Amino acid sequence: MIEVRDLAKHFRVHRRDPGLGAALRSMVRREHVVVRAVDGVSFTIQGGEVVGFLGPNGAGKTTTLKCLTGLLHPTAGTVQVIGHSPQRREPAFLRRISLVMGQRNSLFWDLPAADAFEVNRSLYGIAATPYRAALDELVALLDIEPLLTKQVRVLSLGERMRCELAAALLHRPDVLFLDEPTLGLDVNGQAAVRTFVRDYASRHGATVLLTSHYMGDVTALARRVLVIDGGTLRFDGDLAALIEAHSPHRIVRVTLRTPVPADSWAGVDVLSVDGAVVTLRVPRAETTTLAARLLTALPVDDVAIEEPPVEDIIRQVFAHA
Repeated sequence: MIEVRDLAKHFRVHRRDPGLGAALRSMVRREHVVVRAVDGVSFTIQGGEVVGFLGPNGAGKTTTLKCLTGLLHPTAGTVQVIGHSPQRREPAFLRRISLVMGQRNSLFWDLPAADAFEVNRSLYGIAATPYRAALDELVALLDIEPLLTKQVRVLSLGERMRCELAAALLHRPDVLFLDEPTLGLDVNGQAAVRTFVRDYASRHGATVLLTSHYMGDVTALARRVLVIDGGTLRFDGDLAALIEAHSPHRIVRVTLRTPVPADSWAGVDVLSVDGAVVTLRVPRAETTTLAARLLTALPVDDVAIEEPPVEDIIRQVFAHA
């Protein structure tokens, strides 16, 4: 569904030092620098995959998505999405994709959401019967029935985001690009969007490429992740493999029935002690052995073995890069 080979996107940007003198000089002699937003990125995504696209601010995620949707022309390399070259912006291509950007508003600010949906129906040439079926399904999945008659300007961020998703999916695209879809939403709003995206992809076999700074989005939706930093792809593979490769330790939380002497933890990396709960960092290979020893030697009420936060692992990937 998506094939990217040696994609590069470079921008020629005006550079000027601060101060009045520099401002005057720039009027007659402008200096420019080349920013390599994306530099030699390659990957392939199969139909029906949900893939997380991770990276820090300025890593090149949004630039890549814009090249995949035809909003930007690549400086070099080739991009194919559903057999089309996105930069040509062919109607047959545009009818099969959708781009949702959490920091951008695509609905008409002064219209009720229902009217904005009708505009999209007209733009995409959707017949009345399939349009009504798609709208009913999206209204039910996103729980937006009470929002349809309200002006977009009076909706909360979470309400508007759900309406944005509905508008983007009325034509039932085969490929869905999501750029920070839960940006600024509260916990309930994030959960609602994640559930919807998972259900939509499952029902329609859609291919989804998702960027997010919330690791909860990625862990809830994607098994495969692409990690980009400095415009270069640093990792492409299974999320579990990423955790395994960059996190040699696990977190073990021990809940005690009664306190124990401090020397009971000799030779173990203790991260914190909070009353009866002791948090340990243990090498992966030793986790099972240590847990069994603790259960035998100490008054243990419960033992929980956890993976470290994905955010920490991603930071390590960037640090190694």
